[in-house]
Amino acid sequence: MRALEIIVILVSLAAAGIMIFGKRERRRDAAVLTSLVLVVLLHGLIDDFRIQMVPAYVVTLSLFIVLVRRLVKPQNQARIQSRLKRWGLSILVLAVTAASIYLTNLLPTFSMPDPTGKYAIGTISQHLTDEARDETLTAEQGDKRELMVNVWYPVDFDKAKSKPKESYPSDLGEAISLVFGVPKQLFSHVTTIPTHAVQGAELSTAEVSYPVLLFSPGVRSTRFQSMTAVEELVSHGYIVVGIDHPYTSAKVSFPDGRTAFYHVGPELPTSTPAEIYESNIRGGGIRAADARFVLDTLTEWNKKDPNRLFERKLDLNHVGIFGHSYGGATTAETLATDARFKAGVSLEGGFWGNVAHAALQQPFMYIMSGITAESLNPTETKKDKVFYEEFAGDLESVMKKSQNDTYYLTADKFYHQSFTDIALMSPSTFAKDMDPVHNVDITRTYVRAFFDQYLKGEQQPLLDGPSPDFPEVTFDEVYTIKRM
Repeated sequence: MRALEIIVILVSLAAAGIMIFGKRERRRDAAVLTSLVLVVLLHGLIDDFRIQMVPAYVVTLSLFIVLVRRLVKPQNQARIQSRLKRWGLSILVLAVTAASIYLTNLLPTFSMPDPTGKYAIGTISQHLTDEARDETLTAEQGDKRELMVNVWYPVDFDKAKSKPKESYPSDLGEAISLVFGVPKQLFSHVTTIPTHAVQGAELSTAEVSYPVLLFSPGVRSTRFQSMTAVEELVSHGYIVVGIDHPYTSAKVSFPDGRTAFYHVGPELPTSTPAEIYESNIRGGGIRAADARFVLDTLTEWNKKDPNRLFERKLDLNHVGIFGHSYGGATTAETLATDARFKAGVSLEGGFWGNVAHAALQQPFMYIMSGITAESLNPTETKKDKVFYEEFAGDLESVMKKSQNDTYYLTADKFYHQSFTDIALMSPSTFAKDMDPVHNVDITRTYVRAFFDQYLKGEQQPLLDGPSPDFPEVTFDEVYTIKRM
């Protein structure tokens, strides 16, 4: 809980105690009322109100109303005579206040762990239109495929320290709402949590150019879902481009006010597994085309950048891609269809499309959560909801046909969403068996190690096998193969 939230609760409890058990005094009532008003105003101005505190606000508002009535018409207020009534009111106040304490600890405000690299982080948001492709999910004929991307890039610390930090966007609450089926208002407070990224900073000139990574989020999610991993990579000298894919991302907001929400295909609720598989092939193909188009755009920017940030600064000979869930599937299909991408990491994604049959030429890492891995056991009757029947065969095909190094890792105690920042947002729910910072460290450390080795040529002992720093991570001996 934030300091002023604690103060609001303590002042409210003290006020309730005085009113229930103390003797009535007009001067004291006025002082208590003043204290309540001041602390609530300070909380609203400095912290911002949030939905988790609603039960506490109800108590405070009730106290405010009673105090005002006592001050305006003191002669009409009967004292609480019964000891039972007094204790009953006390228990009610404590119970309602406890609800706020529980909710604020269930969904806390948090500080992002610091990136470990030598660079600060700059960012810009860009609206891109692929004039060569029609949009298939809008009502208007002739609509072209449009994307929203964020580019995060290395910045010198002295150029970033005077600029305000960007917070998580409200779109993240929309994504969490869709993924978990909870009211998005429960996560409205994330817009008050700063990241380490700043707008409008100059790209660092410490290096001649920087390797490039594309990031594709999960279905119903957002390009801001894994900021801890993005920031870690940028701080170590990567330019990272996060892509929102309209109609499979949760909500894509365009600069002109238009919004593209997640679109559920009308055939899916009653489809057979085979039809869903084919639908995922089509959807993954669209997303892979998005990734290729983004790289085309970056190639143009490297020649002439309208933002005057990236000209000749993008090392397009060292381009990688990573993604989570549907974004992991996007990663694998992109590698299979575009040799310009030199390495890729799938964080528990599927294998839909060409990749299920082709032989990957690039180094590839797959990381699976321990919870989902249980579904691969043929004797396990309860399958995780992200598991699909063809997965084991597709995985075997990809790993065994690959012509380059492959890694298959399992992160024990991970859920499917553990590859995002959700452990920080609700540790008691999504990081029950580990520290939430350690949770995000697993993803950001292994992803960086992989790209450092295969894009920068820096050998990483972490990729050689089990590490005492990350005992949750195991290497599959069959699919982890060094071929090059």
